[in-house]
Amino acid sequence: MTAQSVAPIPRPSTTPGRTLVAGPAATFQTDLVHSRPARLVLGALRIVLGWYFLWAFVDKLVGLGFMTASGSGMIDGGTPAQGFMSNASGPFAGFFSAISGPWADVAFMAGLLAIGLALITGCGLKITAVAGGALLGLMYLAEFPVGAEAGTYTNPVLDDHWVDALAIAVIWFTRSGDALGLGRWWGERVGDSWLR
Repeated sequence: MTAQSVAPIPRPSTTPGRTLVAGPAATFQTDLVHSRPARLVLGALRIVLGWYFLWAFVDKLVGLGFMTASGSGMIDGGTPAQGFMSNASGPFAGFFSAISGPWADVAFMAGLLAIGLALITGCGLKITAVAGGALLGLMYLAEFPVGAEAGTYTNPVLDDHWVDALAIAVIWFTRSGDALGLGRWWGERVGDSWLR
């Protein structure tokens, strides 16, 4: 039986003559992670990773001088995705060159913003896990092979894109939006659908 096929559960209401109906069935973090400290650490991991994505969005938008130089932000005519894709090397360089364009900048920036906001709020983590994994996977392939430039990586196969993608998957599978976020409230409304 899927979550969508479960009948709503009537609940008594404080208003005479009225019955409340529970929302779609959902799995909550307390069903999966029984340790309160573990739930809080997973919630903190989610918020930190969300801030990481949101900061990248702001830096690439306005050029704060970190990874994006001042005056090179998207609002100044910078091209965050096109610049990254045009510098791709290795076996996937042709692919990234072919899909590079202004639309890629907009899609990349929208992805950073949406993933960052979803992780910080704890809502929409299911689709965020898929979209975040896809974005990080593409960024990994654009830099493949890892460590092609001597001294830039500590591992010839794995880099931080793998760690971030796996962290987002752990956040989703443990429903970490429920701790220190709006995930439980959101889950009561949308169940375990793709919006969860």
